[in-house]
Amino acid sequence: MTPTTPAQRFDVLIVGAGAAGTTVASLLKRRRSALNIGVVDPAEFHCYQPAWTLVGAGAFEVENTRRPMKACIPNGVTWIKGRVTAFDPAANRVDLEDGQSLAYGHLVVAAGLQLDWHKIDGLEATLGKNGVSSNYRYDTAPYTWQCIREFKGGEALFTQPAMPIKCAGAPQKILYMAADRFRRRSLKAEMSFFTPTPSMFGVPFYSKALDTVVANYGITARFGHNLVAVDGPGRRATFDVTANGQTTRAEFAFDFLHVVPPQSAPDFIKSSPLADKSGWVAVDKHSLRHVQHPNVFALGDCTTTPNSKTAAAVRAQSPVVAENLLSVIDGKAPTASYDGYASCPLTTSVGKIMLAEFAYDGVVTPSFPVDPRVPRRAYWWLKRSYLPSLYWGMLNGSLGPDWHAKRAYPESVPMFSP
Repeated sequence: MTPTTPAQRFDVLIVGAGAAGTTVASLLKRRRSALNIGVVDPAEFHCYQPAWTLVGAGAFEVENTRRPMKACIPNGVTWIKGRVTAFDPAANRVDLEDGQSLAYGHLVVAAGLQLDWHKIDGLEATLGKNGVSSNYRYDTAPYTWQCIREFKGGEALFTQPAMPIKCAGAPQKILYMAADRFRRRSLKAEMSFFTPTPSMFGVPFYSKALDTVVANYGITARFGHNLVAVDGPGRRATFDVTANGQTTRAEFAFDFLHVVPPQSAPDFIKSSPLADKSGWVAVDKHSLRHVQHPNVFALGDCTTTPNSKTAAAVRAQSPVVAENLLSVIDGKAPTASYDGYASCPLTTSVGKIMLAEFAYDGVVTPSFPVDPRVPRRAYWWLKRSYLPSLYWGMLNGSLGPDWHAKRAYPESVPMFSP
């Protein structure tokens, strides 16, 4: 069914009430309280997903990672509890699953990405049992901790899919914390990390340091491996293995398997006029304005911007979108610019973190003037205690300090203990 008459019209319509959409709504309301803003999202709860890795390692309570969505929507902003099915930017309209449509003067797309569990054969049938878990879901992150806690030794496999994914470091954060837990219990664990990529991390500056962490724990890094099937009852995982331009199949037994699913833009974005051939919302990577529709902006995980998809990136992008959107409303050219900043607190053990911060083209941009490749206990406190409160404050438009800056360090990796 295609609506013909919009049921409601908004000065600014925001698709997605996750970190990106909610923060932009709050920033706009703070600057222009008279703006009629609507936010579309079907979810009952808003989740602080960065803490799910800690949940999986037994260092955070899952109940503390979510709040009712209605409590997170900014005052004065209309929440439309619905699911978007189509965009019509030529008509300045968004269509919803229930048949209604919404009109807008300006549109912000912050719809995140989708987790494609179904692309791994057999995974959905066994996820949350048979020693198969994932920190990428609220309901299975606690099972990860159960598996680690009850592990008696044997084969522990950890997977990462092809990029892009949300928080590129998350697949190996749980790897290192599990290795630390096993070491403290003197367990004999054969640990392997499977990734289709050619290295541990996309930024070489940090990747070389992570090679040191992998070696310290005796982990086997299996590059060019992509998980395609899981036999939970049989405890077998099947991978496509690519080497020298050839792809073969390989099967590995496991006692514990942590899976990160393939990820892509939401289907309703892939099929829309807002997406380019990659399937993501096509925006200028600095202004975050759509490349074809001047009254459309997008941010967060759903865009073509070549940055790491993290909450820290959202925090850096949100004021850029808010500032540039208000400029466009006022008939001015956008001037605010996003530099590609993202942060990935890499938990190298239970109690230490390597705080990886970087911008476009892998430029190293730490917030603190110390070598960021060295895991520090202070950063564990930052991750465990400060960042959750910063996140919930961000949703209200309180972004906190931003100290990231380009800094130079020696090429050689410093000595450290994870």
